[in-house]
Amino acid sequence: MAGTLLFNALKEAIDEEMANDVNVCVMGEDVGQYGGSYKVTKDLYEKYGELRVLDTPIAENSFTGMAVGAAMTGLRPIVEGMNMGFLLLAFNQISNNMGMLRYTSGGNYKIPAVVRGPGGVGRQLGAEHSQRLEAYFHAVPGIKIVACSTPTNAKGLMKAAIRDNNPVLFFEHVLLYNLSEELPDGDYICSLEQADLVKEGNDITILTYSRMRHHCLKAIEDLNKKNIDVELIDLISLKPFDMETISKSIKKTHKVIIVEECMKTGGIGAELIALITEECFDELDTRPIRLSSQDIPTPYNGNLENLTIIQPHQIVDKVEEVINGSI
Repeated sequence: MAGTLLFNALKEAIDEEMANDVNVCVMGEDVGQYGGSYKVTKDLYEKYGELRVLDTPIAENSFTGMAVGAAMTGLRPIVEGMNMGFLLLAFNQISNNMGMLRYTSGGNYKIPAVVRGPGGVGRQLGAEHSQRLEAYFHAVPGIKIVACSTPTNAKGLMKAAIRDNNPVLFFEHVLLYNLSEELPDGDYICSLEQADLVKEGNDITILTYSRMRHHCLKAIEDLNKKNIDVELIDLISLKPFDMETISKSIKKTHKVIIVEECMKTGGIGAELIALITEECFDELDTRPIRLSSQDIPTPYNGNLENLTIIQPHQIVDKVEEVINGSI
């Protein structure tokens, strides 16, 4: 049996939750008749109608605000901004309203809303369509942030995000939509706050997420040939971090490298290093390392684009330096 593509896994999750709960609805740009820019909502308009799959104007601040109001009154909206970079226009609604209203209302309102869409560095999409916004939103209180990396966790995380009573930012990577694998049977749910131990190892811990999971797996193939035993953890949850899993791994390997597509300055890796230093300092045999994207707008030129983000050979080189004690 052929596997399920990641974008279809997301569609299955949304479809199943819409069938199970009449309060679940979808809104955003081209999510209806067009089926979404990457077909995550394909055919849902025909199945559920325009009141539950709502095509909106190109007005991100407005329809994200509408989603907040809908969530306050009992609906469970899923917002797609076509590209996560466009949702910078809705930053006010996400930070000042989505993230805060449950607290500022004294718990009188819940905000069960999901904001999802494609992001990350694609193939020559240009600077404005190659945004990695996870660090932009990381400081916002009251929201959860997850990043899917496989069809299986994409479906399980999406179902969990829709059911959660708090706002969830759901990051998908534009280059992972065509990944394929067999999905678990039944009502499969992933925890929104738990990392995935992808591979156990003893020599060094690599922490990563989203597309970089697959770059790390390629690097591990080479490192295995060099008899370097890597423990690979896919963070999945970017807020909050699963520090229990992270700490347990560092106590075993005593070395850690963070691999991210996020920019280095103020990125996810920066916050992780701060927490690791606070909570695991005595377990480290060497300083934590982060491999991050360059702090520049992503070039359109394909060769230059590749140079801005971490490649598997760089992961191999850095792991060898740490293991050999040259860092």
